Amino acid sequence: MSTREKILDAAAEILHNRGVMHATTKEIAQASGVSEPTLYKYFGDKERLLLAVLDERLPGMSRVTVRPGEGDVEDNLAALAHAASDFYQRAIPMLGALFADPRRMAAHREAMGRHGAGPEQAVAGFAGYLRAEQDLGRIARDADPGASASLLVGACFQEAFLRYYAHGVDAPAAPRAFAEGLARAVVQPLL
Repeated sequence: MSTREKILDAAAEILHNRGVMHATTKEIAQASGVSEPTLYKYFGDKERLLLAVLDERLPGMSRVTVRPGEGDVEDNLAALAHAASDFYQRAIPMLGALFADPRRMAAHREAMGRHGAGPEQAVAGFAGYLRAEQDLGRIARDADPGASASLLVGACFQEAFLRYYAHGVDAPAAPRAFAEGLARAVVQPLL
C-alpha cells in the first residue's frame, strides 16, 4: 500500500470517529506511520486531506456516471440521489461539529472555496445535469433545474441527518427505494 493510501485510510477512520474539528494532522500522521511533514507533502493542508477523504473514501456522486441524453432521467436522478444520500450520511459525522462553531465554519468555508469545493457543488452538479437534459428537450422548457436540484439534494441531506440523528454514526444507509421515490417526485413535474 502506498504512503498516500495509508494516510487516506488513517484519515478516513479518524475523521469518521472524531470529526474534522477534533482530528489533528499529527494524529493522522502518527496513525498512518508517517511524519507530519510527509502528510503535508502529499496533501498540502488539512482541508485538502479532508477533500481527498471525502472524494476517495466515501461513496459519492463522483462515482456515479450519468450522461445527459442517455438512460432515463428519473433513473439517472435516482442513482445520483442514492449516491448523495450515502455520501451525506458518511460525511455528517466528520463535519457536523463545524455547525456549532461559527468561526471554524467560516474558516472551513473559506478553505473549501480556495479548493473549489463545498456543499453548493452538489446542487450545481445536479442542476447542470438537469439543464443539459432540458437543452436536449428531455425535460420541460419551463422547468427550474436549480430549484429541482435544491429540492433533491436537500432531501438527501435531510434523510442522512435523520438517520444519523436516530441511529448514530453507524446508521444503516438509506435504501435505493428512498432515492427512487425522491427522483420520481422531482422528475414528474419536469416532464
